[in-house]
Amino acid sequence: MELPQYMFHLLKKEGFLAYIIVMPSVYPPGNERIYVVDALRGFAVMAIMLLHFLEHFIYNSYPVASSPMMEAANQQFKEVFFFLFAGKSYTIFALLFGFTFAVQYRNQARKGRDFAGRFVWRMCLLAVFACMNAAFFPGGDVLLTFSLAGLLLVPCRRLKTSSLVALSLFFLAQPLEWAYAAVQWMHPGWVPPSLSVAESYASLKSAVDTGNFWVMAWENLTTGQWASLAWGIEAGRLMQAPGLFLLGFVLGRQDFFLQNDGTAVFWTRGLLFSLAGACAFYVVMCLPGLPGPVHTVFSMWHNVCFTGVWVAGFVLLYRLEYFRKATAPLLTYGRMSLTNYVSQSVIGSLIFFPYALGLAPYCGYLASFAVGFAAMTGQIWFCRWWLERHRYGVLEGLWHRATWLAAGKVSAPEHR
Repeated sequence: MELPQYMFHLLKKEGFLAYIIVMPSVYPPGNERIYVVDALRGFAVMAIMLLHFLEHFIYNSYPVASSPMMEAANQQFKEVFFFLFAGKSYTIFALLFGFTFAVQYRNQARKGRDFAGRFVWRMCLLAVFACMNAAFFPGGDVLLTFSLAGLLLVPCRRLKTSSLVALSLFFLAQPLEWAYAAVQWMHPGWVPPSLSVAESYASLKSAVDTGNFWVMAWENLTTGQWASLAWGIEAGRLMQAPGLFLLGFVLGRQDFFLQNDGTAVFWTRGLLFSLAGACAFYVVMCLPGLPGPVHTVFSMWHNVCFTGVWVAGFVLLYRLEYFRKATAPLLTYGRMSLTNYVSQSVIGSLIFFPYALGLAPYCGYLASFAVGFAAMTGQIWFCRWWLERHRYGVLEGLWHRATWLAAGKVSAPEHR
C-alpha cells in the first residue's frame, strides 16, 4: 500500500514504521499509534461538527423554504442525518475518551508512575477548554461534562475488568430514569423535578439575539454551562457518559482495537449484537404511551447499540486497504480532535450568530450542511499542514505541556 505523502512524512517524523498503517496481523507492542482509533475519533468529530452546523449551534433561526418541495427536502435530510448520527457521534467520542485514559494510565505505569494525580489535573485543564468552547456555543458544550464525569475513572483505575464492566452496565442502565419511572408508577401524575432547561435556552437565545459578543459569551459561560449540564441530566447523558468512559477503559485495557483475528471475531460479534439491540430498542422506544423516563432509557440504549454498529463496522472495515485510503484524511483530523472540536464552535459562531456574519436566517438544513462541510474541509487541510510541522495539534500541545507542568522534563507523547 502506498501511503499519502503527508502520512509518510508524519510517520517518518515521529519515528514510526509505515507498515503499522498497512495493518499487519498484529500490532507490535509498545507505544505505537493505533491508527484506527485516530480515524474513528476523526469520524466522530466530523459527525459532531456537521450536526452542530445543521442545528446552527442551538441557535434556532432558519429561513422559510422557497417551496414545499424544498421544505420537504430540508426536513427529510435533517431527520435522516440526525437519526444516523445524533446521540451516536457523541457516544463514540465518549467511548474513545475512556480508551485514551487506559492507554495513558498503562504507559505511565510502565514507567513506574501513577497517572491518577496528573489525570485529575488534566480534567481541570479540560474544564478550561470547556469554557473556551462554551463562550462561542450557547448551551452545547460537552467538555465540562467530560471533565466532571472523567474523574470517576481515577478511583476505578485498579478495578478488575469484570468489575469495570459491571459498573459500566450500571451507569448505562440509567438507574436515575428507572427511579423516576418507579415513583411515577407509585404516584401517578408525579413529574421529575424541573431543571428549567427550556427557560435557560430561551435566555441564551435572547443573549445571542443582542448581537453583542460579550453579552452572549457571559451568558454562555454562566447560564449556558448550567443548561448543558441540566439537559444532560434530563436526557440521560449524566449516567451515560461515565458508563461509556468505563467501557472505553475496558476496550483499551483489553487491547480490543488492535488488528488481529481475535479482535476481528470480537468486533464481528459486537456488530451483530449491537445491530439486534439497536433494532429492538428502537421498536420499544416508538411504542405509544411510554412514560417519559422509560422512553429516555430505551432511547439511550438504542443510541449506545447504534454506536456499537458504527464502531464495530468501522473497525472491521479498517482492515481493508481501500477503506484505510478513503479515511486517510480522518487520521490527522482525529489527532487534533480537541482543536477541531473547539474551533468548529468558533467558526460556526462567526458564521451564524448576529454579532458576526449572522447567516443563520438564510441557511436551511441543506445549505447549513454545505457550509459545515466546507468548514470541515478547511479544518482537514489545516490539520494536515499543522501536523507536518508539529508533533501535537494546537490545543493538544497546550494540554500536554500543561498536564506535565512542574513535572520536570515533559513526558514523552502517549502515541496511542
